[in-house]
Formats: sequence, structure tokens, C-alpha cells
Amino acid sequence: MRAAMHRKLLLPALLLPLLSACGGGSGAKGIPAPPPPRPGKAPVRAPVRVTPPPPRLQVAPGLEGVIGASGADLLRQFGQARLDLAEGDARKLQFAGPACVLDIYLYPQAQGREPVATHVDARRASDGQDVDRAACVGALRKR
Repeated sequence: MRAAMHRKLLLPALLLPLLSACGGGSGAKGIPAPPPPRPGKAPVRAPVRVTPPPPRLQVAPGLEGVIGASGADLLRQFGQARLDLAEGDARKLQFAGPACVLDIYLYPQAQGREPVATHVDARRASDGQDVDRAACVGALRKR
């Protein structure tokens, strides 16, 4: 009696995976589903070229004469840069003195134009903590 009961429970459990495999192969109205896309066969789209807006100029008291200045203007104000990096059409100038390190970021305001200073960061030379940008500009101009 027990064996017959086990067979009754075992047979549906064995047939369930087979029945579920038969289920989802057709679309609406018995139409077969389209085959999955092949790797590498995706349509190629042309890249969209977007011109980024010009960078906004940082506005802060004490940064007059720095923000909007060209690289040559900054070199005249602060002397030789400790670091002069170019990446694409952008440029970073770094000036340093005993009181602080000044990083000035230059970006062109329009395509094909000369980069100008748009942003300034300042930190202590000793520990890298942020300092007042205008005070750092003043300290480095006095050297």
C-alpha cells in the first residue's frame, strides 16, 4: 500500500520539469517567438556629439585678476608654476609657497579659444587642509 502511494506522488514530481519545458516557446496566437539576438549583431549607432556648455567662472572676493586670466597672465602674476598640466583643451597650473599651494584650472570658454582660469583651489602646504583662496592668492603674489 505504501509503495503504491509513493508511486502516485513520485510520478507527478518527475513529470513536472518535463511539462514546464513545453510551456513558453510560442508567442501570441501560436506564432513562434523570434530567436534571441546574436552577440555582435546589435545595430551600430553613430555617436552623438554634444558640445558641452562653457565652464562657469568661480566668483569670489579676492580672486579678481585670477579668474578669467590666461595662463600667460597667471605666470606674470605668480612666477614659474610648480606644476603645469594639460589634458585635452584644459590646463592646470599649480603655484606653491611656504603658506599654501594654489591650483588654478583653466578651460576655454568657447571651442578653439585660449583657456582661461575658471576655478581656484587652495590648501596648506604642510597638511593639505583647505585655506582661504583669496588669502593664498595674496600670499603668493607677495613672494
